[in-house]
Amino acid sequence: MITCLDHIGIAVHSIEDTLPIYTQLLGLKLVKLEDAKQHGIKAALLAVGETNIELIEPLDKESPISKFLEKRGQGIHHIAFKVDNIEKSLDQLKAKGVTLIDKKPRIGFEGGKIAFLHPKSTGNILIELCQK
Repeated sequence: MITCLDHIGIAVHSIEDTLPIYTQLLGLKLVKLEDAKQHGIKAALLAVGETNIELIEPLDKESPISKFLEKRGQGIHHIAFKVDNIEKSLDQLKAKGVTLIDKKPRIGFEGGKIAFLHPKSTGNILIELCQK
């Protein structure tokens, strides 16, 4: 099912203000920066070896990221794992009693299939499954 860690999503108020911490201070390479309007976010992807850091900024007050920031402040929003077959993985997890936020995969920021698992089923951690 899970093949590796894909990325760690970090909710931020401003990518512009936060990006220099990762690029200038820590020396990470910016891979992608764009508005993902269909998801209500602006996102920056930074390479860290075989995985990535995904900075996520809300585009409007109705975005789930905006609500997360209001409730919890800036910080880790989710952990994403790469899978070989996302549909099969979702079926297996559902059969084990995991509550799925996305019952069917959708297209994510990077263009691959994604689906989220409900934190109530995963130790209060939002988990994303990704298939590139």
